[in-house]
Amino acid sequence: MKPSLRRTASITAGIGVASIALAGCSAGGGGGEYEPGDEVELTFTWWGNDDRAQRYQALIDAFNEEYPNITVNGSFTDFPAYWEKRQTEAAGGGLPDVWQFSDTYLRQYAQNNLLADLSQYSEYVTTDAIDEGLLGTGQLDGAQYSLPIGYSTWSVFLNDDILAEYGIEPYEGSTSYEEYSEWMAGVTEATGGEVYGGTDYTQRIQNFEMVLRAEGGNLFTEDGELGFTKEQLADFWESGADDRDGVVVPQQALEEINPVSGFGANLTASEASWSNFIASYLGDSGAESISIVAPPTGAEGSQDLYRQAGLQMAVSESSDHPEAAAIFLDYVINSPEAGEIFGTSVGFPASETKLAGASLEGPDQQVADFLASVEDRIGDAPPAPVEGYGSLEQTFWDLGKELGLGTTNVDDAVELFFSEAAVILD
Repeated sequence: MKPSLRRTASITAGIGVASIALAGCSAGGGGGEYEPGDEVELTFTWWGNDDRAQRYQALIDAFNEEYPNITVNGSFTDFPAYWEKRQTEAAGGGLPDVWQFSDTYLRQYAQNNLLADLSQYSEYVTTDAIDEGLLGTGQLDGAQYSLPIGYSTWSVFLNDDILAEYGIEPYEGSTSYEEYSEWMAGVTEATGGEVYGGTDYTQRIQNFEMVLRAEGGNLFTEDGELGFTKEQLADFWESGADDRDGVVVPQQALEEINPVSGFGANLTASEASWSNFIASYLGDSGAESISIVAPPTGAEGSQDLYRQAGLQMAVSESSDHPEAAAIFLDYVINSPEAGEIFGTSVGFPASETKLAGASLEGPDQQVADFLASVEDRIGDAPPAPVEGYGSLEQTFWDLGKELGLGTTNVDDAVELFFSEAAVILD
């Protein structure tokens, strides 16, 4: 069996060019050549909840049965804090050995020499079992800087327990956004406001992306420019105004339960998110049954969905033990044990050898069935994320929350977003 490599690094939501450049100067790993049996300690980090943490610990335990000489010290946090910490570490040259990564940050971390080129460690990590298209999500200028853990697509989750309790018909999926809003309003009315129909979908840049793709566009152009106008963004945020007036869960209520989502806290009957979130939602909500349906669409028959392989693994260029890190990374990406432990909770397995270990029962089979059901709606992947996309995504989300809190209006939010984009994309 080929040795396997695992490494952790972290990513930041508000990474600035100056801090990245500084990190690039200070990076530069590589201790002595790794020999099988060498006692090595690796740092490994990820974002997620307790369910994901338990799965990673189980995987680390399984890894140590095969590699007892490689100690993996794991840690995790929620998504925003994760990226903030990575920003600090990048500025100081102290990124983890192996880390859960995102293609969102590929350009800025790779171009500043913060990620190891995994092709240099092909003795320890293999890519033969991964589709070429998915491999491309971690490539830049001919180098393989990260590998996809799995892939997913945008979806809508339904809490079947809540719907059954109140005798509410489930959302059927693939309707217009107006019809989805009408369904959410019906839920809120039927429960007397004890449970809301959903969360304001205009807060998430992914929903905006789906609207643009239905019109034949994308968030960004191939040249790294914004692919939409101020008018389009204003129209999108305005479309959620009626929902924010008593239909969706109030933003203040969400602030009080953060980092748990409204859906995870049983405050809403639906939530739009990536299809791999089912395990997290089941864990957070305690629901007996959760369904996955296709999200609303801006144009019937459009191919607005795509396979998103944003959840990846990377090794830091500054690691003192890149070979050992590559061994652990390979185990996370390719091992049947990873498939058995994670199923589809971090996306549908990108590696055939990892998929072979997944039993695909219960929620995992639901994800597989859902992906098959939307196959005709899946189009080409969008252009590679621009440098600074993570920061723009967070800005979009933050401004959406402010709209929900009533602390800003649509016109001001649009101006703020475009001002931020001008700084980041310039």
